[in-house]
Amino acid sequence: MKTILYITLISLVALSCTNTGKKPSDNSPKNNSNFNETLAKKLGADTYGMKTYVIAFLKKGPSRFKDSITSAKLQRAHLDNIIKLAEEGTLVLAGPFLEEGELRGIYIFDVKTIEEAKKLTETDPAIQAGSLKMDLKLWYGSAALLQINDIHQKIAKIKI
Repeated sequence: MKTILYITLISLVALSCTNTGKKPSDNSPKNNSNFNETLAKKLGADTYGMKTYVIAFLKKGPSRFKDSITSAKLQRAHLDNIIKLAEEGTLVLAGPFLEEGELRGIYIFDVKTIEEAKKLTETDPAIQAGSLKMDLKLWYGSAALLQINDIHQKIAKIKI
C-alpha cells in the first residue's frame, strides 16, 4: 500500500509540473488573418513582421555654437540632410527629444550594418561641425516603420 501511495504522489507531482492548464495547441503560434504577403515582402519583414534597423542616438557634441545665426544655419543644414536621407529611403525616422540634456534626438536607419549608418551620419552638417555626435546600435523593430514617411507626408500641414 505504501508503494502505491508513493507512486501516486510521484505521478501527481510530475503531472502538476508539466500541466500548465492549457491545451497543447494554445501554445502554438497563431496565424494572422490580416497577413499581407505582398506587403511583408515589400517591407522586408520576417515572419513576425519585424526587421533589423540601425538606431542612432544623437548627443551634444563638443562644439556647440553660441552664435544664434550660426546655430540657425547649422540647424537648417541638419534638417535639409534629414530630408535628403528620408527621400533616399535610408532614414526611416528622425526627431528631437524635447528636454534639454545630453541626448538630443534619434534617427532610425534602414540599413543592415552600423558601418552603413556611420557613413550616413557623417553626411550630417551638425556631425561634421561637432555640434552633434552619434551612438549607433542595431535595433529590431516593426517593418511597418518603413511606411512612416509616406504617411507623414499626408498629415504634415507644414513641411520642415
